[in-house]
Amino acid sequence: MNDAHALVRGLYAAFAAGDVPGLFARFAPDIVWKEAEGNVLADGNPYVGEQAILSGVFARLLEEWPDFRVVVDEIVGGPEVVTMFGRYQATHAKTGKALDVQCAHTWWLADGKVTRFQQMVDTLGLDAAAK
Repeated sequence: MNDAHALVRGLYAAFAAGDVPGLFARFAPDIVWKEAEGNVLADGNPYVGEQAILSGVFARLLEEWPDFRVVVDEIVGGPEVVTMFGRYQATHAKTGKALDVQCAHTWWLADGKVTRFQQMVDTLGLDAAAK
């Protein structure tokens, strides 16, 4: 595994453990974060910096999907651009419907930090589980 893959695997491990400081320690201060078009969380695109991502994405995400998890299937690329292919799994807080959809995340890296993020996800599946 190369350094870029290890950095990205560390991001998912920190997220899974609820280690927000550990997650954000891997982000550049001016990281640019974009949710997939069609995702309700894309309303703030682009999110720039830790506070914008924390309040605009993570807080809202975990309110709607309290048991949200990313299942990592494969990580490819590097050293400056890495893509993760996997799945989102969760249960919606209000509808009780299960979520199990494909996702891909592309991470841009520089000097050992994430500078940019782009989400791709089955937004139709997200929407169906939320209604």
